Amino acid sequence: MNLTYQEAENYLFTQLPVFERTGVSAYKPGVQTATEIDRFFNSPHQAYKTIHIAGTNGKGSVSNFVASILQEAGYTVGLFTSPHIVDFKERIRVNGKKIDEQYVTDFVNRYAEQFAHLKPTFFELTTALAFEYFRFKKVDIAVIEVGMGGRLDSTNIITPILSVITNIALDHTQFLGSTLKEIAGEKAGIIKRGVPVVVGESDSHTNPVFLDKAEQMEAPIILASNKLSASTGQISPDGVQLFNVFCCGEPVYRGIRCAQLGVYQQKNIVTAIAAAEQLKKLGINLTEQNIYDGFEHVNRNTGFFGRWQVIDNNPITVCDTGHNPAGIQYVAEQLNAQNCKTLRMVIGFVEDKDISSILKLLPKNAVYYFVNADTKRALPAAQLCEMAAHYGLSGRAYSSVTEGFAAAKKDSAKSDFIFLGGSNYVVAEILK
Repeated sequence: MNLTYQEAENYLFTQLPVFERTGVSAYKPGVQTATEIDRFFNSPHQAYKTIHIAGTNGKGSVSNFVASILQEAGYTVGLFTSPHIVDFKERIRVNGKKIDEQYVTDFVNRYAEQFAHLKPTFFELTTALAFEYFRFKKVDIAVIEVGMGGRLDSTNIITPILSVITNIALDHTQFLGSTLKEIAGEKAGIIKRGVPVVVGESDSHTNPVFLDKAEQMEAPIILASNKLSASTGQISPDGVQLFNVFCCGEPVYRGIRCAQLGVYQQKNIVTAIAAAEQLKKLGINLTEQNIYDGFEHVNRNTGFFGRWQVIDNNPITVCDTGHNPAGIQYVAEQLNAQNCKTLRMVIGFVEDKDISSILKLLPKNAVYYFVNADTKRALPAAQLCEMAAHYGLSGRAYSSVTEGFAAAKKDSAKSDFIFLGGSNYVVAEILK
């Protein structure tokens, strides 16, 4: 093959099954293909330390926080996350710098046809690309975010120095199970023999699953929220969110300045600090100042964006990628706390989400602009508008995100507040 970068990227998205674009038809559980490809490359992930992060919500934030803290300590850090929002290269970063276009191009040209007989998915091949790139860049540590679930995820071929499970909520139930206990069982699949695991949020339904699995694997387990808690963040005059973190009620980190503004970061900060403290015990050289600086500089260090991101101040306009009931619940709480004349909601969803549960959570005292995101999985805006009416949400349907956003801006006064979200695709179209 002799493809340009754009052709190589198009190959990944069009020739391979991509879950984010087509949903169920692209889902291939199991690590057999990933293992075969990994064997071909002689297991590049064994050339550096890894940290494996799973969970329903918050795993992207925790991955970026941990990577940023490690960077502040002087480590060269690989970061593999998904999905991307605007640019494919966001998925694979080293010290915040996106993967080189030439490396992607060369990888696809050299190996795509070689692996065609395995019929890899988009995620299987990009996982291999990430692992090989991190070896090429000689990273010290790579933070690896699970794609979906854990047990059968392509990333689960690694043996990390630390596993992290942020939380469990109902999402991707058609693949992972219909109960919290079943989903926890899938996430617990990343727990490796003898490898410590940090569980961020405790829950009576899921803790026994993690405790049993940890005991079975002789893995030390840390239930972060049983000891650590964070105060509700306030926004400082210079635009960062302030937190105090407590251990068993005693302050241990005062005045953390977090560049991420979502109120839900209150829980993610606790998980990230528990992970950092465990990494110190494992011999990773981290100071308290590295932890403070890691939160404050996370956007600069890792290129993190898309979570409660302010994109305009006239009127205040915020986008957020929360897209399941547990994630939307925190977004809704923050929206309800906004002091504005009129709240305007530009939202769209993909069809395979629990739309009814999400609609129940959204503010009723808002004007809605229901939009069609640019993906085959999008729930038609007219259908969404009709569904929303049953939950007391009123507004109009628009054929595209840009059309809905333009209408919201045209209708707005300076004292209004515009929110864009419901799906990564909605946020992506705005940020592009």
